[in-house]
Amino acid sequence: MTSHARGFTLVEVLVAVAIVAIALAAGSRAAGTLLDNSQRLSDVTLAQWCAENRLTGMKLAKQFPDVGTNSFECVELGQTYTVTLIVRPSFNPNFRMVDTNVQDSRGQPLTHLSVLMPRY
Repeated sequence: MTSHARGFTLVEVLVAVAIVAIALAAGSRAAGTLLDNSQRLSDVTLAQWCAENRLTGMKLAKQFPDVGTNSFECVELGQTYTVTLIVRPSFNPNFRMVDTNVQDSRGQPLTHLSVLMPRY
């Protein structure tokens, strides 16, 4: 009596392992990309808060900004950002155009916000 053992050949097993390895690598890369995008979104949100807080503070103080460039540091949730305010005159002398640029600690630009600031 002869029994024929049935099973997978070594080549079939290696092909299956290769397919699983490629799928896991692709999944790992996708997860890494999602994590990077999540961190970027967090940084941009915090940078937006820095810019908006500064502009809102100027409005609440009824401060009409002088024309020129001003830079300062902003700390939000332990992250330090560099905020640059560029104030330009507008066609109406009762308004100033304020451009706010925010960069992270590495100098990478995160957000840009422009507003028209009225004289109070």
